[in-house]
Amino acid sequence: MNQAAVRKSLKYCPPIEFERRWRALCQRHLPIPADSFWRYSREWLPSDPEQGWKLHIAATILTAERVLAKVAPALGDANVLYKVPSSLHELDELNRGLLYGYSQVGKFITIYPSSTRDALVLAEKLHELTRGFAAPGIPFDGRYRSDSCVYYRYGGFKTIIADEDGKSKLIRNPNGELCQDSRDVIKPEWVDDLFAEQQAEIHSRRPTLLQTTFRVFRALKQRGRGGVYQAIDLSSSAPRLCIIKEGRKHGEVDWLGRDGSWRIKHEAKVIAHLRRKGVKVPSVYSSFRAANNSYLAQEFIEGEDLAHWLARRKRRLSIKVALGLGAKLVEIVAAIHTAGWVWRDCKPGNVIITVAGELWPIDFEGACPRRRPDPLPWGTVPFAAPEAAAPFGGQSRLPEDLYAMGAVIYFLLTGSVADPSSPAPLKTVRSKIPSAVSTLVMGLLHSDPKRRPDARTAAAILTQHSK
Repeated sequence: MNQAAVRKSLKYCPPIEFERRWRALCQRHLPIPADSFWRYSREWLPSDPEQGWKLHIAATILTAERVLAKVAPALGDANVLYKVPSSLHELDELNRGLLYGYSQVGKFITIYPSSTRDALVLAEKLHELTRGFAAPGIPFDGRYRSDSCVYYRYGGFKTIIADEDGKSKLIRNPNGELCQDSRDVIKPEWVDDLFAEQQAEIHSRRPTLLQTTFRVFRALKQRGRGGVYQAIDLSSSAPRLCIIKEGRKHGEVDWLGRDGSWRIKHEAKVIAHLRRKGVKVPSVYSSFRAANNSYLAQEFIEGEDLAHWLARRKRRLSIKVALGLGAKLVEIVAAIHTAGWVWRDCKPGNVIITVAGELWPIDFEGACPRRRPDPLPWGTVPFAAPEAAAPFGGQSRLPEDLYAMGAVIYFLLTGSVADPSSPAPLKTVRSKIPSAVSTLVMGLLHSDPKRRPDARTAAAILTQHSK
């Protein structure tokens, strides 16, 4: 998904009490400025170094306010420059790792010590103050201790040469020459590791199943709550390809306290139930824990997701082919609903198409039982229903699947996404679409959830017109 689409991701406002306390803390400890993404403890001074050891403190949206309350007085006493996101919503976006990049996950408080000695002293003090708080890992930073919320990295403090985003990705080497400030390493080669002993302690863990049974050879996706990897499963009589899904502890914690680890364990339960009900979903080979994270080893389906498959095509699909794929998709959604679940993330990227033209649904981290609607939003714009981001009033989540299903079919037929606020009628986008199909798809995209046809009705109409 491009950055513009990510910016339209579903939002859920923090509880009022959390936001009230957050604003009060920022006004007290971080007065500069009041209208940007970052709030700073003070103005930059000419004496502040242009590069050095940065310290980061990680936190979830549930612990951020308490963590800041703990460390702000100590940082204020040290008169050290530091910054935090201006709102808990922005921290949530940081921890997702989508809008601002995977390397920014967990970077709740960024601290700019004035010297290496100050960095050493502050790291220990901040570690003691934040010990025991839940926090996501920061992907490319060094961790101060194995149980710490404090991380570190050598990098630039000030902008030396601004790039097109107004930021600097340059630092100076010992000869004074400008060089790249890489965000995916702890330090440049010419800098000694400030906390080498702590790193040795962290990396002296026993081998996990990821090193013995499953050999990961490619990362497919990375975000705050976990990664998706392609791997070889050595546990069977003949090695086989598989997909490893990772759920990170404290990764992308939501307002109910559920993290990436919870999502993966939840998905394993959903898949097991769907398979018992006869729904065609990839099988689970194994579920296990490693380094406090949860993992799911799944069957690898030979093919590619519909989003990439469609992107490779130079021309849009014929109406017959699009209707055929649409009919298969609604059959899948209907089967999921019959099994008692709501998918909640039906989109081209979550549908695998094989060489033979079969469709397989994947990714059930956000699925919920039909009779127990999840109170928090889920889904991906522009395939998420307009009501998905509205305050939850106990309504059924099933119509959200119907909208998403209609949005995917619209995309298959037209090659463009439907505008959730006012989708252009199918007939005006592409002629020769059967009237019954046009009426069906626009019905699925209806702003009133109660007026959307169910999946079985949609399946019957599409099947009839795809022959």
